[in-house]
Amino acid sequence: MEIFPEKFVEDYIYNLTKTSLEKSKPLWEVHIINLKTSEAEGVWVFRIHHSLGDGMSLMSLLLACTRQTANPEALPTLPTAKKKKKKNNQEHEKGRGGGHFITSFSQCFTGVWWLFQLLWNTFVDVFLFLATAFFLRGTQTPIRAPPGTENNPRRIIFRTLSLGDFKLVKNAMNSTINDVALGVTQGALSRYLNRRYGENKKDKGGSTGYKNNLPSKIRLRSNLLDLADMMEKNSEAKWGNWLGYVLIPFNIALKDDPLDYIREVRVTVERKKHSLEALCTFYISGLVVTLLGIKVRYNKYLYTWALRHH
Repeated sequence: MEIFPEKFVEDYIYNLTKTSLEKSKPLWEVHIINLKTSEAEGVWVFRIHHSLGDGMSLMSLLLACTRQTANPEALPTLPTAKKKKKKNNQEHEKGRGGGHFITSFSQCFTGVWWLFQLLWNTFVDVFLFLATAFFLRGTQTPIRAPPGTENNPRRIIFRTLSLGDFKLVKNAMNSTINDVALGVTQGALSRYLNRRYGENKKDKGGSTGYKNNLPSKIRLRSNLLDLADMMEKNSEAKWGNWLGYVLIPFNIALKDDPLDYIREVRVTVERKKHSLEALCTFYISGLVVTLLGIKVRYNKYLYTWALRHH
């Protein structure tokens, strides 16, 4: 009987989701699958209870256990925003008299406009966040989970993508790795949903992904969190479940140029960076904890909200 390693690993993880960790034993497990796949000589599966650490701490532990390929003795580093080089003071001193006044006025106007954009983007983002939480529900699509799905086993399908290919696209598009990853996800979801909607039509040719079968105005969202600030050395960011949510709308549509997905994502993410949405949603979630309680009402509210809108 022929064995497909990737399929075996997926089935193994699927069976793990049918069971829970025994509380009489340590709340962590390591499953070593001695099976060669197309990507590795073997597979390790870690199953760790959330009480041992939040996601940020566990990811930090994983990074601390790895090393850089170029320098085996160095810990991996996370990319941080590049600081813009300061202009030479001589460039600011060019022009005197009226020129200096015009430069100061221009800088003042730019600062006021920057602040106005920040406040406006924050207001719009927080309003949409609250609207999403209370009444602006996501579109009913084949990937939307119905109530009670949390009790079902979970099948995890994994694919390995080349980081070099991501960097190639990133450099060509003058964007970031996250922009490329989000654009690829958006494009993949668009093609997948187009195929699923095509299966329900008489014209089976639509299921190939070349004919547009998507309904108009599909509302899907992605939730982004920032890890770089949390992991940065001497960062003032707090460890634990101190989370601010940033909702990124998914534009589900078929495009002739696949790079258009990345272009749209880049514009959206750049606008989100110029907003205080994450800070505001952090305080909103804290208010929900205070008013509804953290153990019962809060968990039930957030999980129900996640099922309905994502």
